[in-house]
Amino acid sequence: MPYAGDVAPAAAYTVLADTPDAVLVDVRTRAEWSWVGAPDLTALGKSVVPIEWVGFPGGARNGAFLAELAAAVPKEATVLFLCRSGVRSVAAAEAATAAGWTAAHNVLEGFEGNPDAAGHRGTTGGWKVAGLPWRQS
Repeated sequence: MPYAGDVAPAAAYTVLADTPDAVLVDVRTRAEWSWVGAPDLTALGKSVVPIEWVGFPGGARNGAFLAELAAAVPKEATVLFLCRSGVRSVAAAEAATAAGWTAAHNVLEGFEGNPDAAGHRGTTGGWKVAGLPWRQS
């Protein structure tokens, strides 16, 4: 089942700022949140909802993903899913749509974007490169 669509990082931030019920769900792993950083929505008076799509280590799919999402986000809310590069977030948006969320979107390029020619992330696209607020623990 197709999800509501893809949104560029800057446009996602605008949606979060302008849409009271909009929620950003970060589907990366706990390790990524801790070591790489995470979006910071405090200027908008919002918090990121962290729900792993796959676990770390091992990469097994989080079987409780939809239950955790249901506990945190109403099905009628505008939901923007974010991962590292925009792959896991597509899967999350598709799963959410199939489970009844009516406005599930993928944030293109993710938090770090795709690797550059040297194999480094965070230089070619994504939330961080767009200059959007983020923090590292």
